Amino acid sequence: MTPTAVWLDTDIGTDIDDAVALAYLLREPACRLVGLSTVTGPVEDRSRIAAAVAAAAGRADLPIYSGHSDVLSGPGQPRCPQADALTDAERRREFPADPDAALAALVAAARRRPGELTLLTIGPLTNAARFFQAEPELPGLLKEMVLMAGHFRPAKPGAEWNALCDPEATRIVAEAPVRRTWYGLDVTLQCTMPAAEVRRRFTGPLLGTVTRFAEVWFRKRDRLVFHDPLAAACVFAPGLCTCESARVEVETAGEHPGRTVLRPPSGDDRRADQVALGVDAAAFFDRYFATVT
Repeated sequence: MTPTAVWLDTDIGTDIDDAVALAYLLREPACRLVGLSTVTGPVEDRSRIAAAVAAAAGRADLPIYSGHSDVLSGPGQPRCPQADALTDAERRREFPADPDAALAALVAAARRRPGELTLLTIGPLTNAARFFQAEPELPGLLKEMVLMAGHFRPAKPGAEWNALCDPEATRIVAEAPVRRTWYGLDVTLQCTMPAAEVRRRFTGPLLGTVTRFAEVWFRKRDRLVFHDPLAAACVFAPGLCTCESARVEVETAGEHPGRTVLRPPSGDDRRADQVALGVDAAAFFDRYFATVT
């Protein structure tokens, strides 16, 4: 079987689940991780963390790009707390912000194999939206887009964090002519693990490196929610979740900017969204640890 080509866009360094997802992608035999871009706030530090995790997996060659630090609207992610856990050597690595280089690398990867590259976004959608705006051909070159974003059923009045951080970018992505599968907060919250169990099960050089950054997360929290790792695993095992066809609309004004709303699917195949509504959490955890450890 030919591995699936994946480009990861991430705000790694804030919530620890980004690093947990990256570890999975680096070990998944069905994944060919061709590049990574960081988004929002201190993108250089985010890239340094991603490089540390990649090096622990033996992938020091992974192309890593620091993307857009600002947002189109909303608060963004101004802090990267897990940079506290970088070693002196890791801090010295240079990843200057260069969104143009990130876009050029992503487009080149998509053009090498048109219709085969999956764009996996597990942070605010600023990079994806601006990439689509700068290169209107890009959505048509992708196989699909997989997002950890939104909150769907039961509906809630507020917005999920990735969507809230840049509501305008989320709207642009939701309207782009690309196949999308959304993994929202209502589903990912079903995949949680207490900090003590994380420390027990995260062993070896790769997950040990992730744990170094996780300890910053656990200073204020007692559990890890596998939001992003679930979306990553479902790229290769979509049967872990049940999905339905819908059209996702994004509110950018009013009381709840960034709120995602489900509408009946349209007849336009370019707007054919799939939205996860349920998950087999036990099967997900089995797959995650069988792959990473």
